[in-house]
Formats: sequence, C-alpha cells, structure tokens
Amino acid sequence: MSDTDGKKPLGLGGGRSGHVKQSFSHGRTHNVVVETKRKRVVVPGKTGAAAGGGRSGSPSAVSGDPSKRPAGISDAEMERRMAALRAAKAREVEEAAQRVAEEKAREEERERRRLELEAKEREEREREEALRLKAEEDERRAREAELREKKKAEIAKPKTDARPATPADRAAAEAAAARAETKGVSATTPRKTDRDRDTRGPADDRDSRNKSRDDSRRTGKLSLSQALDGEGGRQRSLAAMKRKQEKARQKAMGGSQRAEKQVRDVQLPETILVSELANRMAERTPDVIKSLMRMGMMVTANQAVDADTAELVIDEFGHRAVRVSDADVEQVIDQVEDKPEDLKPRAPIITIMGHVDHGKTSLLDAIRHANVVAGEAGGITQHIGAYQVKASNGAVLTFLDTPGHAAFTSMRARGAQVTDIVVLVVAADDAVMPQTVEAINHAKAAKVPMIVAINKIDKPDANPQKVRTDLLQHEVVVEAMSGDVQDVEVSAKTGQGLDALLEAIALQAEILELKANPDRPASGAVIEAKLDVGRGPVATVLVQNGTLKRGDIFVVGEQWGKVRALINDKGDRIDAAGPSVPVEVLGLNGTPEAGDVLNVVETEAQAREIADYRIQAAKDKRAAAGAAITLDQMLAKAKADENVAELPVVIKADVQGSAEAIVQALEKIGNDEVRVRVLHYGVGAITESDVGLAEASQAPVIGFNVRANAPARNAANQKGVEIRYYSIIYDLVDDIKAAASGLLSAEVRENFIGYAEIKEVFRVSGVGNVAGCLVTEGVARRSAGVRLLRDNVVIHEGTLKTLKRFKDEVKEVQSGQECGMAFENYDDIRKGDVIEIFEREEVQRQL
Repeated sequence: MSDTDGKKPLGLGGGRSGHVKQSFSHGRTHNVVVETKRKRVVVPGKTGAAAGGGRSGSPSAVSGDPSKRPAGISDAEMERRMAALRAAKAREVEEAAQRVAEEKAREEERERRRLELEAKEREEREREEALRLKAEEDERRAREAELREKKKAEIAKPKTDARPATPADRAAAEAAAARAETKGVSATTPRKTDRDRDTRGPADDRDSRNKSRDDSRRTGKLSLSQALDGEGGRQRSLAAMKRKQEKARQKAMGGSQRAEKQVRDVQLPETILVSELANRMAERTPDVIKSLMRMGMMVTANQAVDADTAELVIDEFGHRAVRVSDADVEQVIDQVEDKPEDLKPRAPIITIMGHVDHGKTSLLDAIRHANVVAGEAGGITQHIGAYQVKASNGAVLTFLDTPGHAAFTSMRARGAQVTDIVVLVVAADDAVMPQTVEAINHAKAAKVPMIVAINKIDKPDANPQKVRTDLLQHEVVVEAMSGDVQDVEVSAKTGQGLDALLEAIALQAEILELKANPDRPASGAVIEAKLDVGRGPVATVLVQNGTLKRGDIFVVGEQWGKVRALINDKGDRIDAAGPSVPVEVLGLNGTPEAGDVLNVVETEAQAREIADYRIQAAKDKRAAAGAAITLDQMLAKAKADENVAELPVVIKADVQGSAEAIVQALEKIGNDEVRVRVLHYGVGAITESDVGLAEASQAPVIGFNVRANAPARNAANQKGVEIRYYSIIYDLVDDIKAAASGLLSAEVRENFIGYAEIKEVFRVSGVGNVAGCLVTEGVARRSAGVRLLRDNVVIHEGTLKTLKRFKDEVKEVQSGQECGMAFENYDDIRKGDVIEIFEREEVQRQL
C-alpha cells in the first residue's frame, strides 16, 4: 500500500511539482515531492484589459453596476471619487517619470565629472612624463658634451710613451667613431663600471626613487578586505598630491622660486627656552640649536638662554627682537598723577607710638570712649589696630595703635610708613625708654611730624619736665623749650588734656593740607592680616587713595581677590571705603603679608596674572639666594654648624604681624653654640600638617592666640608632639629662651682644693713609685684630679691610683699631714715636685 493511498497529493493548484532529495545520517536518503508557486508576470500593455476582464469589483464595474455600489453613495459622488482616483494615478505616473529623468541627469553629470577628472589626470601624467623625458634628455646631452670634452683633452695631450698607431688600428677607430656618431654615443666611451654607475647625479637617483615609490603606492579606495589583508602601501594624501602638482608646475615654469622670507617681531623676555625661541621665529628647532652651537653653546631644546644670546640668534635669522619683561604685567596698575581739581580733603592718619605700658591704648580708649585694654592679654597691646574717631569739632581722625613691646619693631615701622602724624606717648613717671627711642627713629625715617603726649600726668610722681629734658638727647625739642615739636600733657585716666591733644592734631593736619582723589581705583596698605575660621583670609586695609567698593577685583602682594564684604572698625558692613578709612576686606584667596600694597585692577585675569608673576619672582629670588653660595662656602658653613645645637619650633599665630614679630624675636635668641630655627610660621589654627612637620623634626608647636583643631590634637597625642599655647609674648620668648639654654653644654669649672709637696720617692713592688708627700695647703682627696708641677711647669695631669696614710687607704688627707700618693699610669715623680689637687664641677649656662 503506497503512502498516497491512491489519492492525489495536496497542492497549491496550478503549481509545478518537483523532487527534493533529503540526506540523513548513516547514508539514509528520502525523496520529497514539493510544488513551487508560479510567479505572476504582469504585462504593462495588458494591465487595463486584464484588470477589466478579471475583476468585477473594479471602480468602473462599481460605477456601472448600481447594485455593487456602496450604500448611500450617489452617482455624482461616485464620479467625483473616480475623478480624484484618476488624478492621483496620473500624478503618480508623472512623479515616477520625473524621478527617472532626474536620476538619469545625475548619472550623466557623474559620468561627465569622472571623464573630466580622468582627462585631467591623464594630462597631468603626460606633462610629468614629458618633463621627465626632457630632463633625462638634457642630462644625457650634458654627459655626452662632457665626455666629448674629455676626449678632446685626451687627444690633445701629447703621449710620448705611447707607441704610434698602425694604419689598420686608426681605420678601425675611425669606423667605430663614425658608427657611434650616427647613434649619438661617443665611440671612445668605455663600458660603465660600478664606480661610474655610482657617480650618477642625485637627480637620477631621486627620480628613480620617486618612480619606484609612486609605483608602490596603492591606487583606488581602501576597502575593508585590503586593510585587513595588509596589501599595498599608504595612499598619498590630498595635500601631498597638491604639493606634487605645485612642484611640477613650478618646474615647468622654469624652476622653483624660493618664497621670500617673512621677517617677524619676536617678543624676547629675560630668559627663554630654545624651543620657544624657535617657535616664535617660526624656524626649525635644530637650526636654532646649530646656530647656538656655532656660538659655542652646547644646549638642548629644553634649556633656557639669556636675552642677549637670544637676540644674537634672532638677528642671525633675520628677525627683529622686541625686548619685554615679566614685570610688564604690573603696568596695568594705574599710576597716573591726579589732577589738582580732582583732589579733595581727607582725614589725617595718626599713629600712636611709644614704650610698652606707657598708656597708648588707654589714651586711645579715652579718645574713642571705648575699652580695648580690657580685651588685651596681659594688659599689653600685641596687635596693630585701626580706628576712626569723630572729634568734638566734627573732624574725622583715623588712629593706628601700635604695640610697644620690643618684639613688634616691624609693626611700628609699618605704622610709621602709612601715617601722616605720629603721636609719641611718654609716661611722665617713666621718661624716655628704649622703645620710645625706636619710635622717634621710625618717625624721623618716615619724615612725618611728631606730637609728644606726656601721659600719666595725674600720678603723684609725674615729672613732665624730665621727659622734655630727656627728649633733647634724641634731638626732639618741644615747644616749651623753644622747639618746633608740640607737646601736650594728658591723662588717659582722668581725661585731662584730651581736648588739647585733639586740637594739636587738627592744627597739624590743617598745616599738612591732606588731600586725595576718591574718584579713582583704590590703593591702600595692609595693616594686619589673619585667617578667620568662619570668614577665611581677612585683611585690615587702610585706603590711601581712591575708593574701595564692594565687588572690586584687587591684587595685594602675592594674593588677589574680589571684595565680598567691607567691615568698618565698629563691625558694620559698608559698601565703599574712601581715603583714610580703615576697613576689613573679605574675599582674598590667601593671607597677604602685613605691609603689602593693595591695588584695584579691571579684570580677574589681570589680578591672577600679576599675582602669579609676583609668586614666581619671589620664588626665583629665594632660589637665587640659595644658589649664590659656592660649594666651598657650603662646606665651611656645614663645618661651622657642626657643633651648633638647634632648637626647631613651629609657630602659628592669629595675625600675620604677630607671627612676624615672634619669628624676629626668636631669631635673636642664641649664640655661637645654640640657636632657634623656625621651621614654619603661619596664620590660623594649628592643623595636622603642622603636627606632622613638628613630629618629623622633633619640634614643639607654639600657638599664639590660636588653638589646635580636633584632628590636630588627636594626631599630637598619638605622635607625642608637644603643643604649647601662649597669649603674652613675654612668656613665649622666656620659655623658648629657657629651652634653648638647656641645649647649651654645661660650663666646667675647676676648684683648687689643695697642694702637696713630695718629700721622698719610694719604690714599691707591684705598685710602682710612691711619693711620700706633705699636704701643705687645703686637703688631698682620693677622687680629685691632680697635676704634677716641676719648677712650676705642669708635667702630668691625671688621677690618683692610691692615697694612703700609714698603711691604710684613706679618702682624704688634711693640711699638715703626711701621706703616700701614687699616680695612675705615671711613675716619673721626683723629690721636690709639687702636686696640685683640684675638683671639676659643671655649671649650667644661660642665654
């Protein structure tokens, strides 16, 4: 029974049957009957007829037969729909025809461009080939002419040692020459040897290399298979093709013409790298290095040369050198002179100076009706303060209060430099003291007028006349003694004479006629600077000219910033500060040095550039100071410092001025044997980095009016670093001096305790020579040191090996008694020698 069971297999109707042979494993196969559907072929000419005859549901059939039309559609509506359908079909046919036409036009345009490009490349190749053939022909003719000249020279040269040529040889030579002339080759030219081949011109080698290189280049586009197979070389770029065409064009026009050299203005700083110099001249760096080597300088591209050498190189290359300096960046700071009509009166700046504890701050408190003294540690001023006071007559005065302690010399110097009038405070019961003399010298150096305020006049033992007399020693002659310096007797405690002092200040300021221009960018001086925990770097600035406004961009020393806030001496925020107004400025990027000058600039970029230049200049200055020492000097210093003990310390203070004063005071401590070395000093709280530095150098950390933060305290406890806090500079200096004194080696003193005279010398076996002595003075001790004197000359110094009285070993022998002495490791003793007995004691030294 068959698989079909007599039935026809299922099919698609009208299809064509076929057989497919299926293969299985183990050699099994199976034939399967399949049918393929015949593809319908549509003839364009017969589309309408076939559609009309074969489909009864076509639009024409529907319109002609109302029974097959959709319900609710009238004849008119049906006609409109049919018209729209025909119009759409017509548009489709037109668009298809238009697309075919556009595609054909594009194809024609591409073909035309391809033909033009091929024609252009063909012309280019033909021209290059013609030029190459012409060059080869010219070179060949030149070689032939040269060979003919050599031939003529050889024929003309007489040959005395050559045998005469036979007629047969001469005829053969003439025949060979004639054949060679017809072919354009010299007959006498021998076959080229390897040496002759090597003497070919460089143009031939270059042409052959270029030709081989051109042949090896891949043509056409790079396909993925070619890139993976690695066939062919690198394809020439479009720029290389352009350069090649330009060279060929110039060669065809009669040789390449060298472009005219462009002369440049080269900006030349004080030092410049060789590579940067070549870059600015647009020259090759190896050419610049060769030029320097010809001058005798063996340099590399990354080495710097000075401006004079660089200028010689620039002149050699035909450029112009324009000398510039790094300091030119500071030219943006406005330094123009103010016009007289722009100047307006300003408040005077008065600096209070004098010896410590003479009542300077108390006097200022009495004028301001404040109590600053109560907040000062130890009752002494250790910061420079700036205040504004309005007098009873309406005049505004700016006061600077300076410390009187010996350590704050730099603060007093800064106060004298920015001031208009110096008020010298001298206590009537204490007269002129060292810091009083220093204040007088500062005022004279600053060339500012001085007013002497004799304070503490209310005390019973006050003697103002003695003060006036003592001032004469320092060339300060007051008005009471027919001088030109005003003196006022005041009492800060009772208020006596304060009005007279303010009147004297106002009179002096009126004489000075102080004026400034408030309508210009501000400039001023930093009186004090500190690092506040919540506000960041804060600088107390005394505006000297112009007006400092909120939002101004400024540069001060090595720092720059933008004014975020201005705070006056009363703690109020203000929007602007005019001339002679002291304000606290917030918005710096770092803590400036006290005494730095503040200048307002236009843009942040200028401020940053000036600050970077000043930082680099300071770094170069420090490097130059360190590099100036020679090796011999370094070795000599190391040898000299070999026996010098150092006490390293790390200093952190609340303000910059206090830190400088402490460092200056500590640097004065010491002598040739011991000194204090400040590893680091700064402003702000003690941090972990300070503790780490102190641990590495085994140094204590000194905090002046600051405290260590929590991480720093934990690190100090773990590492065993000592942190000491101070609020009075006296205590700090005294403790450091005591610690440095502990590093001093103890002083050894000798105390003579007795003398003994040798009466006889005995020889004892096992002991050696023993001196029989009589103690003539003092006492002889077993543990003491001894010296042997012979004719008052020291012969030996050592210790006693034995001290006996009779047969007993004793510790000491009193004066007038006899004893026996033997020296340790010394036997040369004689009768009549004198033994000097002494003891050594160590005494601790103090600085």
